[in-house]
This record gives sequence, C-alpha cells and structure tokens, in this order.
Amino acid sequence: MKKYSSFILFILMVLSLGLSAQDYDLDALRQVPEKGSLKVKDPVVTVEEVVIPQSTLDLEVNYWRNWTSFGINANQASFSDNWNGGGVNSISVGILFNHKSEFNKENKSFLTDIRLQYGKLKNKGQLARKSNDRVFWDNKASLNLSKSWSIFASLTLETQFDEGFSYSKNEFGDEVKSDLPISNFMAPGYLTESFGMEFKPDKTFSLRFGTGTFRQTFIMDDRLVFEDKPSFGVDTGKNFRNELAFQLVGNLDRDIGKNLNLKARYAFFANYEELNKASHRLDATLTAKVSRVINVSLSSVVWFDKNIDPEVQMSENLALGIMYKFPR
Repeated sequence: MKKYSSFILFILMVLSLGLSAQDYDLDALRQVPEKGSLKVKDPVVTVEEVVIPQSTLDLEVNYWRNWTSFGINANQASFSDNWNGGGVNSISVGILFNHKSEFNKENKSFLTDIRLQYGKLKNKGQLARKSNDRVFWDNKASLNLSKSWSIFASLTLETQFDEGFSYSKNEFGDEVKSDLPISNFMAPGYLTESFGMEFKPDKTFSLRFGTGTFRQTFIMDDRLVFEDKPSFGVDTGKNFRNELAFQLVGNLDRDIGKNLNLKARYAFFANYEELNKASHRLDATLTAKVSRVINVSLSSVVWFDKNIDPEVQMSENLALGIMYKFPR
C-alpha cells in the first residue's frame, strides 16, 4: 500500500513542476475591437404636416330664443229665477296669443314681442259687448354699452281688432248700442318709433328712456273723424297726427312666488309741445298656475290720456283659463 501511495505522490509532483514551467502571456489573449467597426448614422429629423380626421357633427350656434303661449279664458254665472241673493246670468269667453323672440350675439340684441287679446261678454238682458280687445307688437334693437346699459331703437304698433260701441237704454228700458262705433281697427292706431337709452339690471326688469320718440296716430275709419271736434288727439277733420315726444317704458316679468307670476308694462308719453298733457298707461297681469295648463289670472289696465278722456279709465278681468306654453 505504501508503494502505491509513493507512486501517486511522485506523479503529482512531476505534473505540478511541468505546469509551473509554462509561461502564458495574458495580454496576447486580449482582443481589441477595430476602430469604426460599428457605424452609427445621424438621424434625419423632418417636420411633416399631419391631418387629423374629424367627424362632421354639423353643429351650429343658435342665437335665437322663442316663447309662445296660447290660452282660452271663460267665465260663467247662472242663477235660478227664485234666487233671492240677486245676480245676473252671464257668460264671457276670451282668447289670447303671446309670442316673443329674442336674438343675442356678443353685444347686440333684438327683441320682438306680440300680444293679441280678444274677448266677448254677454249678460242676461244686455247686448253682447267686448270684454277685451288689444293688438300690441313691440320690436327693439339694442347695442350693449355695459352690463346694465344699452342704446336702443324700437318700433311699436298698438290698436284693436274690432269695433267698439257705447251702450245706453231706450225709453222702454231696453239696452241699445250707439249707431256709430267709438273705436275700430286702426281707429285709433298708434305707431311709435323711439330712440334712447335702456337700463336693464336683470332679465326680469327693463326701463327705456326714449328721448327721441315719434308717434303717429291713425284714424282709418272716417266715421270717427269729426268736423266739429278733435278725435283721439287728432285735429278736427283730420285722420293723422305726428308727434315728437319723450317716452318712458318700464317692463316687468317676474316670478314673485311659487307658481305665481307678475307681468306689467308702464308707458309714459309726453309731447314736447304739450308736456302738461302727458299720457299714462299701466297693463298688469297676475297669473297663478294651478296645473301645467290651467291657471287663474287677474288682469288690470289703468289708462289716462287727456286727448281721449279727461278722467282715468280702468278695466279689470278675473278669469280661469287654459294656457299652453312652448317651450314648456
């Protein structure tokens, strides 16, 4: 066993001496890459216009807003022959049509407002007569100077649809109407052109100061042109009058409670040559909405014009009606 161990030890010593006798050059084993062996190209930068496809939605800005309302009002009262509380059978029917269109773009605006009303009343033992009759068309263009002030120019037409008569009783106690009407379509008719400043602090109220206002009064029914007295402020025997005046117009359209709206228009007109004969007219309507289409309205008109009557004229109407509004 010792022989084998000595032999193996001898072999290992010879191998170790042989390996140590070899001399390796490590630098020779290094591989240095050649210069410029990897070519790097500079990128070429270009600017190209890219068109991004867009879907055609055909969208247009609508600068107009429109409101339309149509209504029918009716009142009816009936009493039995032995009703000891007193009363007169009566029935009345009225129709109304209102339309408003408004254009707003930048600092320019235009407004057209149409109000048409007509009604008939029939009491037992009396002739049928008008309970309401009005044609009103107002147009206004304005240029805004600030948030609340603007310059405006307006054109307004006012008249009525039908003939109006006065009523009295004959010697037998029966009611009769006058042979000649006291008013008619465009008799009188008023066409008013006004220019001035407008104050509008919010969407519910506006006040116009028409420092340059012209008004033409027309009497297109010759039966209402008299040779012995003026008619509706028009000189004797004439059917036309032109006036230069100052006009003040206030408009209010405001919700004063839940389902309760108040609309009012006040017009003051003073001829520069007859400032002591200024006319005043107030139209007011209070509407209570019962349901989407049913409402109760109280309308009143107070009018004072010395050219027509030296006393104040008043009318009042309470009605239950159906009103359709678009858009709702």
